[in-house]
Amino acid sequence: MIFKFKQFNVKQAQSAMKIGTDGVLLGAWTPIENPKSILDIGAGTGLLSLMLAQRSDAPVIDAVEIDEKAYIECTENFEESQWGDRLFCYHASFQEFALEIDEVYDLIISNPPFYTADYKTAEKARNTARFTDTLSFSELLEGVSKLLTDEGIFSVILPYSETEGFIALASGYGLFPQKITHTRGNATAELKRSMLLLSRKELSSYPIDVLIIEKERGIYTEAYKSLTKDFYLNLGNEVG
Repeated sequence: MIFKFKQFNVKQAQSAMKIGTDGVLLGAWTPIENPKSILDIGAGTGLLSLMLAQRSDAPVIDAVEIDEKAYIECTENFEESQWGDRLFCYHASFQEFALEIDEVYDLIISNPPFYTADYKTAEKARNTARFTDTLSFSELLEGVSKLLTDEGIFSVILPYSETEGFIALASGYGLFPQKITHTRGNATAELKRSMLLLSRKELSSYPIDVLIIEKERGIYTEAYKSLTKDFYLNLGNEVG
């Protein structure tokens, strides 16, 4: 099971979380300001790391993944890409990684676990990849606060309903919004996700906008196509 992008391929047979709109959106939306070092938390297949390798010249792009099968697949995807010399995946929980690593990063990115226990499935690996009891928002923010450079940025995607609480929690770790983009599936759908850019700089105001993904089923908006055009081979019904 291979997902083909313009400049790289992603094996995803073993990873519990497959390629989806959330990851592609975050990887394309995240601002790139000449980072020297990047960290991808909960890498899964390695999609975000590969997207940022394509978009930047960062010599260090580290990823951390707790699930063994996903870690192996992520490493293979890194090695088979044209940026293999810049990409490295650690097999560990983020909590362990944050305690043991001495590096700091200019850009940290995460498509984190965010469903509550009420939604748990029978599939253990998928639960690990997608539920907050594996990596709570507090643990995520604590680690990011430790590993982010003074001028660094943290980019994350969340359910829209979690946004206010996450921002309030982040402030306790000295991390504050710089930009937020909410997404909705179509013009009449409810807001579904929020992409947040945070840093140590507290602003009195910051830009907030809304990205609509589809005009109708399978017909993407110009804004979505413009954002993702450097990655998709063609913008048909490619992501779920």
